[in-house]
Amino acid sequence: MMKHSLIVWCVVVALTVGLVHSVVAQPKGELLFALHVTIAPAWFDPAEMPAQITPFIIGYALHDAVVRALPGVRMGPALAESWSESPDGLTYEFKLRSGLKFHNGDPCTAEDVQFSVARYKGSGAKEFQTKVKSVEVVDARTVRFHLHAPWPDFMTYYGSSATAGCVVVPKKYLEQVGEEGFKKHPIGIGPYKFVSHTPGVELVLEAFEGYWRKVPNIKRVTIKSVPEESTRLAMLKKGEADFAGGQGEIAEEIKRDPKLTLVDTRHASIFWLEFPEQWEPKSPWADKRVRLAVNYALDRQAINEAACLGFCPPAGVIVPRVMDFALQTEPIAYDR
Repeated sequence: MMKHSLIVWCVVVALTVGLVHSVVAQPKGELLFALHVTIAPAWFDPAEMPAQITPFIIGYALHDAVVRALPGVRMGPALAESWSESPDGLTYEFKLRSGLKFHNGDPCTAEDVQFSVARYKGSGAKEFQTKVKSVEVVDARTVRFHLHAPWPDFMTYYGSSATAGCVVVPKKYLEQVGEEGFKKHPIGIGPYKFVSHTPGVELVLEAFEGYWRKVPNIKRVTIKSVPEESTRLAMLKKGEADFAGGQGEIAEEIKRDPKLTLVDTRHASIFWLEFPEQWEPKSPWADKRVRLAVNYALDRQAINEAACLGFCPPAGVIVPRVMDFALQTEPIAYDR
């Protein structure tokens, strides 16, 4: 499911956010995205956003980050126009773009960056607390991170979807409305601004014409929670949804329908089987020969064709091939 939600999200990003500035056009039209999971209010607040792909569908629409993955680059300049690392690896400095404004018109400054890191309490919070000595506001557009010791993984933890520590929220507004008030009406600096949220039903967003990269093409986006796959398919067929995720038989039906388009995007995720009982001496799974026999009995290519229409190539290890430094190991050959 994660695969297909990302496929859809990549399409939405391509539609709404351009790579370069162009002639400003007024956003128009509406788009309905049938999401495969129920939207959680915690996703509106980067401080609580889990380190998973799906929440960033909401996070990257409402908010933006100092640096982040962008089309064609794994980590590119976003709110920061540039950044640098000191030769000793103890200091990282980020220079914000000029004229950045949040959805409510408040300026985005280095103080907001400092505040956002300090309040982050997601899965990477402990790493930041133990490894980052201080976050210094040098001036309104410059923020400097001081580390206790060189941390080669700093940019990965800070600037990727491994955490949401890099996502910036407005300090002034959040202090005014509080944590719960922010979840009820989040203010960000992303391509879309919050309109309304009906718990368990839908989230409505509207194009932010002050977005620093490019005014989104689509005026209004409604993200509707539709966990049932067949319902999402029915919505697509009836024209009630513009984008949705699907796999297996549902994806095959989408592929057969000339009015629908199936989009394939590869990313860093993987399915695997785990045998926790192997650590129990009396369990049959403790015998390596049994586990190996099961490996030989798995027709991975057949599973790939049946579940993913051939879009999920078999792998030999649980680390996705597309990740940096991943071991390119071929899977055990199918042998009944």
